[in-house]
Amino acid sequence: MCGRYTLIVTIEELMLRYLANLSNPQHIIPRYNIAPMQEIMAVIHDGERNRLGQMKWGLVPSWAKDAKIGSKMINARAETILEKASFKQLVSRKRCIIPADGFYEWKKEGNTKQPMRIVLKNESVFSFAGLYDTWINPEGHKVSTCTIITTTPNSLMQDIHERMPVILRQEAEQLWLQRNNQNVQQLLELLQPYPADEMSAYPVSAKVGNVKHDFKECIEPL
Repeated sequence: MCGRYTLIVTIEELMLRYLANLSNPQHIIPRYNIAPMQEIMAVIHDGERNRLGQMKWGLVPSWAKDAKIGSKMINARAETILEKASFKQLVSRKRCIIPADGFYEWKKEGNTKQPMRIVLKNESVFSFAGLYDTWINPEGHKVSTCTIITTTPNSLMQDIHERMPVILRQEAEQLWLQRNNQNVQQLLELLQPYPADEMSAYPVSAKVGNVKHDFKECIEPL
């Protein structure tokens, strides 16, 4: 699964990285411990251009009766994505990218678990493949929510966890985002483990286990 990640770049860097316009004027601060059910930055394609804005992490299908379902759908498994009612219709029409520059996973060591931060070796921003939907709350307000797609682990990750988030190759990002691309088979082929030789992992403080801890110490190597 993918349950925590980081994003410590500026909004201007994100706009340049994804050639995206902002949905609404906003300022973001460095995030060292992003957790499910929080507002996160995401990129969609509106049919003409990329748009950068906030969504809640934890997908609430448009047909859901209660937003609490979102806490159970922070991730979608790539292998079964077309079998799940919550996700199968979104693959062809509501895909998004969730920018990150690292993510956390807990490696079992004896009777304890050591939190690890996983990054690209070049320390650049990368893109989780995601799906999104819009739910109307009881007050009639639209709520945009999303989920991060996971896949089987590469050789780096398999020693840490049985799953890993799908990280898109940069050259595949626009193919994933393009709204008019409804070639589902082609899209599913993008949901592969990222090359292990382009990634690295290092141990970090157990403080990252507490969602209230969102400071630089979370990403510092032990």
